[in-house]
Order: sequence, then structure tokens, then C-alpha cells
Amino acid sequence: MQRQGAQTQGTQTQGAQPETRGLRLTLNTDGQRHPKLNAATAFTFLAGIAGFALGLVVNAHLAASIIGILAFGVGMVAQMLSATREQRVFIMAGIIAAGVGAGLGLAHGGFG
Repeated sequence: MQRQGAQTQGTQTQGAQPETRGLRLTLNTDGQRHPKLNAATAFTFLAGIAGFALGLVVNAHLAASIIGILAFGVGMVAQMLSATREQRVFIMAGIIAAGVGAGLGLAHGGFG
């Protein structure tokens, strides 16, 4: 025969466990939607990375120059209009990569 106290032993919870979520990437941390700024941010980041990668290839100097200059220009405008910190982080990463890619493309022959 068991006592009543023995039935509840070991089933006590020790405080509430915090809910863990996976990594969630969002550019809209201010609670508002910014579809045009998000598109400009994504273009700047992806084109900047592409311009940097193309800038490392000597024969791709024309593409690196064009993509790098375009991404740099779009990134500068997007930086002035950006609304959240996350947008600014990705924009600056894209601008830096685009600048380096355009510089390498121009150094390898530019538009000629």
C-alpha cells in the first residue's frame, strides 16, 4: 500500500522552461513591412557577393565591374533609406563586397 505523498514524489516541475526557437532571419524587426527596402537589401548583398567573386576571376573583369558598380550604387541609396539595423548590416556587407569586386574588375581591365 502506497502513501499519498509517495504518488506525487518526482513529478514536480522545476520552473518554466523557456521555449527555444530556431534561427529566424527577418529584416523587419520594427514590426512594419518594407518590401522595396528588403528587395534592395537582398539585391545589394547578393550582387555584391557576386561582384566580389567575379572580381577574383581575371577574365570576368567586365561583369565584375558592371555588377560591382550597380550593387554599390543601389546599396548606397538603400543605406540612406533603410529602416532597421538588420537591413543596414546586410547592405553594408554588400556595399563592401561590391566595392572590392568593382575595384578588382577595374584593375583587371575594367570595361576594355
